[in-house]
Amino acid sequence: MTTPTITAVVLTKDEARHIRDCLVSVAWADERLVVDSGSHDGTQGLVMLEGARLVERPWQNYADQRNAALGLVTTPWTLFVDADERVPSALADEIRQVLAQTDEAAPVGYWIPRHNYIFGRLTRGGGWWPDHQLRLMRTDRARYDPNRRVHELVQLDGPAGYLSHPFIHLNYDSLTRFRRKQATYTSYDASIMYAAGQRARPHNFILQPLREFHRRFITWHGYRDGWHGLRLALLMMYYEWVKYVKLWRLWRRGEG
Repeated sequence: MTTPTITAVVLTKDEARHIRDCLVSVAWADERLVVDSGSHDGTQGLVMLEGARLVERPWQNYADQRNAALGLVTTPWTLFVDADERVPSALADEIRQVLAQTDEAAPVGYWIPRHNYIFGRLTRGGGWWPDHQLRLMRTDRARYDPNRRVHELVQLDGPAGYLSHPFIHLNYDSLTRFRRKQATYTSYDASIMYAAGQRARPHNFILQPLREFHRRFITWHGYRDGWHGLRLALLMMYYEWVKYVKLWRLWRRGEG
């Protein structure tokens, strides 16, 4: 029996600095599909130079875009790869091995660990490893929860398994990018808490950031990364405080 075919899917918006290396790392896939949401930095031209299939589609949110991408895939399996991620040869080989399985009880989706490089350093503590992502899936047995606009959630029609070889994730190469992404996450998390009727109490502004620091630096062994781990734990502590400030502002605006 021949191995089922697979499409590597990349969602992009102004990813010119990453897209070519990303696409090269998935050149082994049977098809490469890029769903672009209106790039203005030359991303689309680079995609065509690499010979990948390009579809332009307006952006709504992550879940919506990934579901749309799944609808464009024509192969039995889909692998989602972010533009700032790379698929090493060891991971590619492992993926081909699991696709060759013929057991009817085999998983229909797989979690893949990630090696996160933050500010240029491989980060193994603080919750940044193994950082499993459910990215390999049977195309007809997976959908994304439309209610999860960020931190998207895959809904599988069947069991999931785990791969052992990791993605390479070139995550947060500068403090500016880190701050920009955390600003998005804290706004989203605060809006979810507000919608659920959760209020920011005075003690939350102190205890929740301290708990976040303890979780990142102690419980999740951020100390193993030395000063780098301490810096990240302090940053995440600060953004936990920012989240509650935004929640407080939402209530104040709503009651104003």
